[in-house]
Amino acid sequence: MPNYAVIDLGSNTIRLVVYEVKDDRRKTYTNKDFKSLINDKVMAGLSAFVADDGTFTEDGVRRAASVLKGHAKRARYFDCKRVDVFATAVLRNASNSAEAVAAIGSDAELPIALLSARDEAHLGFVGATCDRKIERGTLVDIGGGSTELTRIEDGRDFDNVSLGQGSLSSYTSFVRAILPTPKEMDAVVGALYERLAALPDQDDYRADTIYGIGGSVRAAAKMHAQVSGEIVRPKSMTAAEIRAILDLCRTAPDAFAHRALKASAERVHTLVPGCLILDTLMSDFRAGRLEICKYGVREGYLIERVLG
Repeated sequence: MPNYAVIDLGSNTIRLVVYEVKDDRRKTYTNKDFKSLINDKVMAGLSAFVADDGTFTEDGVRRAASVLKGHAKRARYFDCKRVDVFATAVLRNASNSAEAVAAIGSDAELPIALLSARDEAHLGFVGATCDRKIERGTLVDIGGGSTELTRIEDGRDFDNVSLGQGSLSSYTSFVRAILPTPKEMDAVVGALYERLAALPDQDDYRADTIYGIGGSVRAAAKMHAQVSGEIVRPKSMTAAEIRAILDLCRTAPDAFAHRALKASAERVHTLVPGCLILDTLMSDFRAGRLEICKYGVREGYLIERVLG
């Protein structure tokens, strides 16, 4: 069975996943047709390498290339048929986007596919639905530098849009310490509402259930397990449960910090911004429940761009 490596070059993390594929000559794929052999992430924090004028710096290029070289070395142990790299918001939104992507690819000796916001949202839908059928709802992918929204109707994706605000960019823009103050939390929410108000068809995303993918959503589920005393992170959450996490941060930040370190130490600074984005979206879309999807953009990229 052939192996394929997919590297996700994101705003907060650079993650390598090596997939073993049962049969790479199929026309369609589900989660039963592949399994991950290794899932290795590096907290690279590439959004910190964006200068005030919006350019991605040379230090950022060296940092990204260094991590990619390490991932490529690990992928070689699995005799991968292909090694694919894709980049998202942090490089897509840089004013020198094309030059930065070319420089990183040249240094790491790996070609890099730069996903558009629409591509990223669509591939998230492909990944999220590889193990389930979603007839109707809104798919939310909270990344470090952006949040993608996808309207789902009759099992198909429509109106893929990107909000230029993610968990890490929210932290960088509005938070001075590790945890945000109540005033800083309000600033994150206010900025997101401004972006939502600019959507041409905001009502189209309203749904009883939203489906979440990405590390910020998983971190929220882990935090809920810590707060509620559950052993295993939940597969779904209510709007009230997400709000309870935020209320704990507002009223007892020290207790929140201790539990956040147990839940997701590497995301302790982006946990609250991610939950604020979730809470705001669920409130604005009038959604009562969040379903947490196991698969996302990387699996969508594997299915459509590598195997498809």
